[in-house]
Formats: sequence, C-alpha cells, structure tokens
Amino acid sequence: MLQPSRRIVGALVVTAIALATADLGAVKFLSTFASPDAASVSFKGQKVVALVISDDMSLRMSGEEALSRELSTRGIQGVAAYRAIPREMLKDVEAARAWFGREAVAGVVALRPVSESKEKRYPPDIWATPTYSSLWGYYPYSWTTVYVAGPIPVDRVLLVESLIYQVSTGKLLWGGVSETSNPKSLQTLVADIVKEAAEKIQKQFR
Repeated sequence: MLQPSRRIVGALVVTAIALATADLGAVKFLSTFASPDAASVSFKGQKVVALVISDDMSLRMSGEEALSRELSTRGIQGVAAYRAIPREMLKDVEAARAWFGREAVAGVVALRPVSESKEKRYPPDIWATPTYSSLWGYYPYSWTTVYVAGPIPVDRVLLVESLIYQVSTGKLLWGGVSETSNPKSLQTLVADIVKEAAEKIQKQFR
C-alpha cells in the first residue's frame, strides 16, 4: 500500500526524469516549480540517484527500481538509492551529503507519496435508476437523504511530490505535485509521473 505517504529540455537537467487528464489512472500535475538555473543543467551520462521517500521498504525498492529504469532510458545513469546508500546513512543529512559527494552523484530525483484518499464518484448508470430517472421518484428521495441510492464506486486518489535536485549546489531545479486516481501498479505510476513531468518541463523551457 502506498504511504502518505523528469529530459532533455534542450540541455536541461531533465534529460532525465524530471515527470491532461480525464481518464482514471492518468497523472495530473496540480502544481509545478522550475528554477531559472535548470535550463543550464544537464544530467546526461551522469549518475543520478532515484529516491523514493518512504519507510515502506517494499515500496522504496519497487519504486526506486522503476524510477532508475526510467532515468536510464533517458541517457542517465539511474541508481536506485536502496542498492547504493547504506541504510544507516539514509536519514542522516551529513552522512548522506558526504556519500553523494564521494560517489560523484550529479543529481537526485525524489518521489514522495504525500497523501492517499478515497473519493466517491457517480457512475453513469446512476441516472437510469428509478430514484433519478423520474422527477417524482427523485423528489421525495431528495428531501429525505443526502446519500446516493445504490452502491457508489470509490476512487483511490494519490498525491505524489516529485523533486529534482542538483547535488553540487544542493538547489531544487524542478518540483511538482501530481494527482493520480486508481493507479494500476507502482511501476505504471512511476512511468506515468516521469512521462508527464518530462512533458511539463519541456514546455516550460522551450
């Protein structure tokens, strides 16, 4: 279970990962940020750590593997953090800073699940039910309850924070918060976030 838990943009950072929509499962960015410095940065051919920030180890492993693969397909040396960074260093900022420096890491792409919620939605066939299809069926019902008659599907909605940092300066190059409904799998979610982020970044730096 996900916890509450992009790129070539010219010569941009995001040769990499950097990351609309009406379909369930599609990624929609609610908010994005792009540093003016990002346009002068390229991670092509360099080592970039894929980091999923979560205490759920199975989530971290599968998410970082998926993210590092996406980075590698974009000409970057994607490295899954769990394979490389000793666990005892992971949450120690000074130890992590020293490790990134020793290992010549150029950038970090971090994904952090920030919330999960469940939302009811009205299926199209609700309007064909006796309660809604007739004024005189709806009228008495509407005055007696605020609940929809019959079973209502529930969407699982995830918010994920996506960030790209340059290690040498420590600066945030790109960031965004995305919303996804009913992702089929973690791998699919990561791939969709990367794809949408890359498109967002390319538009911002044209």
